[in-house]
Amino acid sequence: MAPYTGIPLSPAELQYLHTSLSQDPPIRPDGRSPTQFRPLVAETDILPSTNGSARICFPDGTEAMVGVKAEVEKTRGGGQNVKGEVDGKTGEDEEMGDDSNRSARSGRDWGEWVEIGIEIPGMRDDDALPIFLSAMLTEALLADTGLKDTLWINSRFHWRLYIDILLLSQPLSYPLPLLSLTTHLALLSTRLPSLISERDEDPLFNDDWEASTPLYPRSKADGSSAQKPPITLLVMSVGGMIYFDPSADELAVADAVVALSVTSTSTTDADALPLKLVALRTIDPPSRLTAGGVSNVLNTTSTTGTASTGTTSTGGVLAIRENDQGQSVWRPPRGGVKRAVVGRMIKAVVEKGGVGMEVMAGLAGVET
Repeated sequence: MAPYTGIPLSPAELQYLHTSLSQDPPIRPDGRSPTQFRPLVAETDILPSTNGSARICFPDGTEAMVGVKAEVEKTRGGGQNVKGEVDGKTGEDEEMGDDSNRSARSGRDWGEWVEIGIEIPGMRDDDALPIFLSAMLTEALLADTGLKDTLWINSRFHWRLYIDILLLSQPLSYPLPLLSLTTHLALLSTRLPSLISERDEDPLFNDDWEASTPLYPRSKADGSSAQKPPITLLVMSVGGMIYFDPSADELAVADAVVALSVTSTSTTDADALPLKLVALRTIDPPSRLTAGGVSNVLNTTSTTGTASTGTTSTGGVLAIRENDQGQSVWRPPRGGVKRAVVGRMIKAVVEKGGVGMEVMAGLAGVET
């Protein structure tokens, strides 16, 4: 007996959906194009007691809220330079120590400066799904070296970010893209108090919130685009076609599902790609657990099928199943994803004018 997956589709419906998605041009159940995302409602700065917050709601009612809180924390091993000597040099050596050794010192325990917690209705915090989602989002954030420099205060102190993600309703589809986009918006709206102390003094901040600085500025001083928080997109393949932002029904027939995390690049090279890949994970689709269909010739309860007469041997049954794999009767997909398909997915996201730039541009248009 096939395990229950919660997918209310029969083998015949699954096969019909797989056929419509694998043909060219494809037909998605909701009429979207392969690269089109579902419409959403987004807003920022909704939680007054946080440094940044955001909310996103999908048309199916799935909704997520993210709050970002920043606290000053003492750096482990703070007050020492890269050689382990106590800072206290004067003149040129001291000034060079503050600047040239900054990156090396801020790299210590860098992974502990960002903490992400995810709460999903009906699940414990230590369940597999919240842990995987948190690891995926954390991996993408830690790949951003610019964030590390922003959180660095001095050799003794740094900012610690607490990112609390709450899914307000039961996930009707895989929630990773929704949580990632909401976190992206929350980080874009996050502001840190302006520092008025100098060098390695105990941090002292300006009480005027209007003087606070954004964690991710919208643009640089020269007017060029600044670094943006990463986003994680869900991409699936069916046959030779690839689809972005798949729905629950589409995931039920996916051959492979890949999560791609990308972030913007701050290079001024006109020929460089605007986005870079920072993380890639394959996700086991629910289609592998669906129940396979049974051809009439193999239906032992049929009054006309050859299997009921006993004329089809075990070897013949296996041969018929192999020859019919994914053709006229639904069979759960097997195997992994081809490298060429993964390459097409990555290219569609990071290229100029690609899906990644389109998503980031749409999120940047949300008023803060």
